[in-house]
Amino acid sequence: MVSTEDYYHRATLDSDGVLRQYYYPKPNSRASGQPESWSVLWYLPGNICLQVSGSIGSGACEFNSLCKLRDDGRPTCECPPGYSLLDPSNIYMGCKPDGMLTCELTDLRTMMNVDWPTGDYEVLSPVTEHDGGQACLGDCLGAAAIYGNESCWKKKLPLSNGREDPQTDGKALIKIATVGPPGGAKNQHTLIVILSIILGGSSLLNLLPVISLANSFFGHKKQSKPDASIIGSHLQSFSYRELEVATEKFKEELGHGSFGTVYKGRLVSDAEIFVAVKMLNKVAQQGEKEFRTEVSVIGQTNHKNLVRLLGFCDEGVHRLLVYEFMSNGSLADFLFGSIKPTWDQRAGIAIEIARGLAYLHQECSSPIIHCDIKPQNVLLDDCFTARISDFGLAKLLRTNQSRTSTGIRGTTGYVAPEWFRRTAITAKVDVYSFGVMLLEIICCRKSIEPEAVTGDILVY
Repeated sequence: MVSTEDYYHRATLDSDGVLRQYYYPKPNSRASGQPESWSVLWYLPGNICLQVSGSIGSGACEFNSLCKLRDDGRPTCECPPGYSLLDPSNIYMGCKPDGMLTCELTDLRTMMNVDWPTGDYEVLSPVTEHDGGQACLGDCLGAAAIYGNESCWKKKLPLSNGREDPQTDGKALIKIATVGPPGGAKNQHTLIVILSIILGGSSLLNLLPVISLANSFFGHKKQSKPDASIIGSHLQSFSYRELEVATEKFKEELGHGSFGTVYKGRLVSDAEIFVAVKMLNKVAQQGEKEFRTEVSVIGQTNHKNLVRLLGFCDEGVHRLLVYEFMSNGSLADFLFGSIKPTWDQRAGIAIEIARGLAYLHQECSSPIIHCDIKPQNVLLDDCFTARISDFGLAKLLRTNQSRTSTGIRGTTGYVAPEWFRRTAITAKVDVYSFGVMLLEIICCRKSIEPEAVTGDILVY
């Protein structure tokens, strides 16, 4: 019996989206040798791996991974056979195939009680397990297949909503990439064959220029140096002219925020990459060193629920940031449009935003208070995964700093009361703004309607 007379109780909505009730023995009731720690009394839902799912989003874990419930009721994310973590230091970044999934260089691995319930692109029925596996193996699009009840459901990348659980009856047939010879060795082998053919019909004198050319080719590859325009963590330094060309002279505007205007751009290198270019209008007077320091901190953040910074421009008075392009716009457009998102979509988005905030406040190397959390600053990628944008452009905190004093920042309707007390603010201002936005996500209604009288806040 865990009574309130003998135990302290608390309920916490943990970062994995599970509501848990904990208990802790009071000093007067603590038995000898009893561990002095909080223990879980109950949690809801019973299995978060099975509860978080939907046609849009990755599920409880990121794409191409499997969610598995531990004995203590906490979920853990693992990679299936033939896959490895995108970021070995972060299990929540998802997994990637260890090689290229082609139509020939592959075989299958079998896993019991595993399923990716969404993303079917073809169903074979009736079919045997062997025939279903061979059909998946020979399908260039297929990455896995789920077999059960004489039916086979083909899956393609990315694999979403993965779970491993005894309640899951499916048998997963996972396509494994076969490791072939490295590209460099293959190129050298090809060159040797060509040189042998040339030797058969040419003199040594005629062959010398070819050998010299080959040595120059491989020597150049070995002596290549990294691009000097790359600084920090994969951040590229662009010239203003390059970004002007990429955006067609800043032709297509994506949005306008408190820090500047965002334009759609296209970088052409090995492949065309769409980007979002933010032209900053409030940091033009910053020194070059200060600006690059802030950019470096933003570039070091790496989380699946944050918009990734690709590069920057620091040329004269021009200060621009280059982000990855989010094809599905902002959460505001998705939430307040004519077609309302489903409850599963809204619940998944809320959890993803919370994870992104937790990373900014507690996990990244330089803790960041966003100061302007709102639906317009949450963007949706190709898979409708929520990504927080515009972080790091306000006041950045040092590792040992938890408060900062600054002028009032934010948007009407989302500003926490701490701002008006003229006191040092903490990460709780973001939590307050997230609470307001959470009500908007639940109700698909704005906290302040444009036609309402200024200052009137709608209460749900």
